[in-house]
Amino acid sequence: MSTTTTSQTPESEGPGRPGRLIQNEATTEIPVHLLFRDDPDPVSVPLRPTVVGRRQGTGEQPRFRRPAPAKPRTAPQVDPELGERPARVLPGTVGVLAGACGAAGCAATSWWAGVLPPLAVAALRLPAYAGAGLGPVQWAAYAGAGALGVFGFGGLARGRTGRAWVLGLFGRYRGTVRRTGLMWVNPLLLRRRVDVRLRHWRSEPMPAADGNGVALRVVVLVVWRVRDTARAVLGIEDHETYLRECVEAALARVPVETPGGAGGSVDMAGDALTRLTAADAAPVGLEVFSVQPVRVEYAPEVAAAMHRRRIAALDAQHRASVVTSVVDSVEDTVTRLTMRGLVELDDYERKALVKDLTVAFCAGRGEQGP
Repeated sequence: MSTTTTSQTPESEGPGRPGRLIQNEATTEIPVHLLFRDDPDPVSVPLRPTVVGRRQGTGEQPRFRRPAPAKPRTAPQVDPELGERPARVLPGTVGVLAGACGAAGCAATSWWAGVLPPLAVAALRLPAYAGAGLGPVQWAAYAGAGALGVFGFGGLARGRTGRAWVLGLFGRYRGTVRRTGLMWVNPLLLRRRVDVRLRHWRSEPMPAADGNGVALRVVVLVVWRVRDTARAVLGIEDHETYLRECVEAALARVPVETPGGAGGSVDMAGDALTRLTAADAAPVGLEVFSVQPVRVEYAPEVAAAMHRRRIAALDAQHRASVVTSVVDSVEDTVTRLTMRGLVELDDYERKALVKDLTVAFCAGRGEQGP
């Protein structure tokens, strides 16, 4: 007998033997000397029922150890100061005018220096001028006009719908351009083109497992887009490769069931994959809308064994349905014959009739089967 607490009461102490008690929290007080006594004369000990709901004398309730909550998985961290912001650009007409002014300045300097060809002078209808020659002033005018033309025409860019430019200068992020049409961007800035359209990606067969740990090969369709161009381009080396690895990590954590399996649903697996992939890709500026398995098949090393298992399960199911149908038919036939008074059967004759009908029905089913 298992006991919990031991106490002594002054009422049980007599002149010959002290009365020691064991208190059981669920039943009552049990005298210890009655358990190990050789003397035929028992000691009278008053008993009282005790059902202990809490520890006596302290008022402390029993404590239960609660399971510690699981620690959340650490999310990837990106530079918090890195975020998309619009870049400063000018309309394309400004660049065209600056380039035209630079070209006109170069032509005027050449006429001034006297090196402009006569045909160009006649075409531009400029007055005849002998020219002052190429001196330091003329070379300075050439440099200024040429720089203006290069900056004017070199900064022209065409923005298209669904495309964005990530601009940087000497390794520092300077903004993102999402405008469309002709515009002028500082030609000293480094431009990186980013596709911000809604995109879909059909993966190659990736390793996965079902609820029982059987190896699978899964092809998923991912619908996603770049939400923050700065983090997608500058916060990570290759955001497309990172998205692929996020999908592989989610497949390693979520069991995927084959279509028609009893262990789960493909839609439930797709919802779980979408939630996990979106949580991993959000810190790097990617927005994931859907991750859905489009083809689920067994891995080559287990495909043959699972095919035999599936065929055996279908065969067992077919046999069970056949046996159930035969038993129902036999029962219905015997019941009708008996209730209509066509035959009167004792136990032996009933067993023989049931046996014959079962053999006949099973033989008929076997001939009709494939």
